[in-house]
Amino acid sequence: MKRGIIWIAGLLFCVQAAIAQAQPMALSKGSKAPDFTSVNQHHQAVSLNQLLEKGPVVLVFYRGYWCPFCNRQLKQLQDSLPLLKKHNAQVVAISPESVIYVNNTIDKTGATYQIISDANNSIMKRYKVAYEVDASTNNRLKNIGVDLQAVNASNDAVLPVPAVYIINQKGVIHYAFFDQNYRNRPSVKTLLEQLDQL
Repeated sequence: MKRGIIWIAGLLFCVQAAIAQAQPMALSKGSKAPDFTSVNQHHQAVSLNQLLEKGPVVLVFYRGYWCPFCNRQLKQLQDSLPLLKKHNAQVVAISPESVIYVNNTIDKTGATYQIISDANNSIMKRYKVAYEVDASTNNRLKNIGVDLQAVNASNDAVLPVPAVYIINQKGVIHYAFFDQNYRNRPSVKTLLEQLDQL
């Protein structure tokens, strides 16, 4: 009897741990930023370590061209790019959407900074922002004309929690914004204040 209770308790612990690992948790301030190498919208190689040689990096994870909150944020970053560049900061936006749809994002926001299609979700996973969209949400998105399996480069229903990391030149996360409420985004003023501290 006692062994049975211990076995059930162990099983429940493993199930809870698996569920917890499936949830995006984000990286925290003071963490080492995972390096990545990918290709931007101009088909040029982009490496975090190489970018950091020039200055801090503002790393933005967004859901896709179809998200009005993402578009507003990316447009604000574009409009404020001269202010961000005064801090030698480079903006890099990352999305699961395929390159074709990255072009839609650029059309909607006028973004001239680097945008990466995270084709296999590997960057999102390293930064712990990726999550699998549940069937109910996936169906709601399809009802408004957004088929994630068609839009995403990986052909799956994975999105990032909208997140922003400011990474200093030592490769350490100086600022981390992560909010599962996709309507919330940090202001450019907040980002500039954080860059002032570097």
